[in-house]
Amino acid sequence: MQKRSVIAVIVLMLVTFGIYSLIWHVKTKNEMVEEGADIPTAWLLIVPIANIYWYWKWCGGIDHVTRGKLSQAVALILSLLLNVIGVAIIQDALNKAIESRAQMLPLPRARIA
Repeated sequence: MQKRSVIAVIVLMLVTFGIYSLIWHVKTKNEMVEEGADIPTAWLLIVPIANIYWYWKWCGGIDHVTRGKLSQAVALILSLLLNVIGVAIIQDALNKAIESRAQMLPLPRARIA
């Protein structure tokens, strides 16, 4: 997963009048799928009713990647009710998950010549 600046995400969403929100959702979806989350194709975002299902699965990916620190239901409420602020909170949780994974990775051993 890619670590993103929370401020940059907020500014880009405001400057592009929400268009970056779609890009951000698709990018994070692809990254979460690489981490093992089960999220269907982002084309469902443009299909009425199916987009609700997609959003629920995307929030399940947030739950999966953060290892339960941000639950699926809370992610859904944050993103739907708080919009830009909710996205900022979710991006912060994703950044923390990335940092915790980086700390868990073993350091490469130095080669002795």
